[in-house]
Amino acid sequence: MNITALDIGTYSIKVIVGSPGTRPKLNEVIEVLNPSGLVVPNDEKSQLELLKTLEAVFNDYKLPVNDVRFALPESVVSTKVIEIPPLSDAELASAIDWQAEQNLPIPLDDLSLEYEVLFRPKKGSNKSMRVLLVGVRKSLLEKYVVLFENLGVEPTLMEPQMLALIRSLQFQPEDEETVVVDWGAAGVSIAAMSGVELAFVTYKLGGGILLTKAIEKSLGLDSKQAEDYKRSFGLDEAQFEGRLKQALLPVVMEVVSQLKRSLQFYNTSHPQKTIKRLVLAGGTANLVGLIPLLTSELGIEVLLISPWNVVKAKDVDLTQVNPVVMGVVTGLMMKRL
Repeated sequence: MNITALDIGTYSIKVIVGSPGTRPKLNEVIEVLNPSGLVVPNDEKSQLELLKTLEAVFNDYKLPVNDVRFALPESVVSTKVIEIPPLSDAELASAIDWQAEQNLPIPLDDLSLEYEVLFRPKKGSNKSMRVLLVGVRKSLLEKYVVLFENLGVEPTLMEPQMLALIRSLQFQPEDEETVVVDWGAAGVSIAAMSGVELAFVTYKLGGGILLTKAIEKSLGLDSKQAEDYKRSFGLDEAQFEGRLKQALLPVVMEVVSQLKRSLQFYNTSHPQKTIKRLVLAGGTANLVGLIPLLTSELGIEVLLISPWNVVKAKDVDLTQVNPVVMGVVTGLMMKRL
């Protein structure tokens, strides 16, 4: 049975239709502009605008509605990896609310919480156990539920974007330490992986929209022209006598600074390990000149995500959609339910 995997971004909406599994079979891949620019139904007006946008996508492409998997925007998710003394499953279940209250910025009475044990030491060890906490406001989830109900859809899965993205990368225990960066239109999500274990996730504002606005202001262009110039020329200093690169550089370097802090935090808290590579995803990942700049500034290998490596797509033209933005929906398709 075909399912629909859906990732709503500020700039575009990404969709995969196909059969789920560790190697999903794709029947259709879609990326369409998000005319509303909205990803979170904060109020009635935004809920209606987002509904109108999604109705058009579901109707125009006749998307299956029996099994819909949805990626929660990282901006609305609170994710924390905590270290605590070893507990049994029953003890952890009793203590988890207190741990969430101490570590997540969401009141317990409005908290929808999921947790997973990442590492539990052997009995007699003096090591701590590591637990992943993922929290979302119940009030926000209810708005998404209402939004999908109005579409005639009951999502079978709502999962944070970064967790789905990491699944699409198929990390193995022997893999070297890696930082995963999802640089979208609204913000930048950063996660560190040690083999198959997630070390941390953080989200910062400062996405591609800020780059576009920097070009608008510096070169006096309208938003469409600025977006086109950003996508066509990026950090190419040969363009516009270097003015385009100079407009973009302050925003890019702020993200570079965040990445340096993330690498330093990981390397300091894991003295026997060092981040060796960066995997880049999201629409801004294709910015001309970005990979050489990141390689030079961070001193590590920088790779673009390639989600099509883990899919089967015999009758689908994958060249029509940019793969760097499709990692999240690919990961949703790979989830075992």
